[in-house]
Amino acid sequence: MASAAEQLASNLNFSTFAKAEDLKKRLWFTLLALIVYRLGTHIPLPGLNPEAYASAFKGQSGGILGLFNMFSGGAVQRMAIFALGIMPYISSSIIVQLMTSVVPALENLKKEGEQGRKIINQYTRYGTVLLGALQAYGIAVGLESAANVVTDPGLFFRISTVISLLGGTMFLMWLGEQITSRGIGNGTSLIIFAGIAAGLPSALAGTLELGRTGALSTGLILTVLVVAIAVIALIVFVERAQRRLLIQYPKRQIGNGMSRGESSHLPLKLNTSGVIPAIFASSLLLLPGTIAGFSNNQNLPEWATMIISALGHGRPVYMVLYGLLIAFFAFFYTAIVFNPKDTADNLKKHGGFIPGIRPGERTAEYLDYVLTRITVVGAIYLVIVCILPEILVSQTGIPLALGGTSLLIVVSVTLDTVAQIQGHLIAQQYEGLIKKSKLRGGKRGR
Repeated sequence: MASAAEQLASNLNFSTFAKAEDLKKRLWFTLLALIVYRLGTHIPLPGLNPEAYASAFKGQSGGILGLFNMFSGGAVQRMAIFALGIMPYISSSIIVQLMTSVVPALENLKKEGEQGRKIINQYTRYGTVLLGALQAYGIAVGLESAANVVTDPGLFFRISTVISLLGGTMFLMWLGEQITSRGIGNGTSLIIFAGIAAGLPSALAGTLELGRTGALSTGLILTVLVVAIAVIALIVFVERAQRRLLIQYPKRQIGNGMSRGESSHLPLKLNTSGVIPAIFASSLLLLPGTIAGFSNNQNLPEWATMIISALGHGRPVYMVLYGLLIAFFAFFYTAIVFNPKDTADNLKKHGGFIPGIRPGERTAEYLDYVLTRITVVGAIYLVIVCILPEILVSQTGIPLALGGTSLLIVVSVTLDTVAQIQGHLIAQQYEGLIKKSKLRGGKRGR
């Protein structure tokens, strides 16, 4: 038997969307905000030689710079004011989340509700400023070390670079928060989505151009497209998959009568960690090669050269470590974002229990048991989604934007945004039904 919400969702149509004025305003605001972001990715830093930087970036495009360039929508390739993107904010958020589970003071703030959440968000912003300033200064020093990239190296260039890049990151952080509160979807995720989506047409065109010149065969291109469609279908299936645990609430006395016991579900996502494991694993594995590239492999010992060569993009060692790191971060990040003990305590506080499981410690153990099992499946799914396209990228030379990480982010953000749009439309229908019932009640009263 379908629920009322599911019945309403099945009846959604264009007329419902046309009546949702608030939803249309939110969609327009989100679209305009993303256009502003895309314009900012084309404003270059002052004091750079564009030709020299383009040739320097070309030699490093296969490393971590290529990954960050994909996330920033080409801003790193152009060294624009948005080159750092939203990544310092994401890194700061993850660090604060990790510290929340370790530092008792932050853990108590988390339990204080909305006021504590505001303080934690403020700490996240401070961390963004610190990480962004450090990364911007590192970029300034790296640009100065490259030959003929900076027209006038020195203290003034470093200060202007730090101010420009840090200002761009803080603006994107503010823009993401505005999208979340006044638009549709998660602002941070949509900014990353816009950056990746902007590179997909050129990546597809580059792949077709390789086929036209004969570098790729028609059969191989068709194989890549089939694999991409299969990966997208797998992502949609798994990201919507949930393990629902039945939660029972006891009967309660209301006045002179007894209310019957209610039941609900505790949904546990199959992939609780999202796209974070793939991003972290890629960043860690590409970092050694990028550092070596900036140093031009000078004065490196033989063992370091062998390690960097083994960790080259598409090498067997790289693939094995990539899969292991994805699985590790899947468990690690799931343990950070979901605390079985806190969930069990909240259920006990509100009188809820899992049938057959004693409330409290036993419930926490059962939640941990179930979460561990579904995280194994989620980790295997992440490894397959990220490794399979990665093999095709390394063997065929197709652009990085068609890799597993980018497809995972694009599809996941699209699903979340569509779910929010559907939620607004369902709320619009509920309001219409309530107004009709009030009108009918008023007519009957007369």
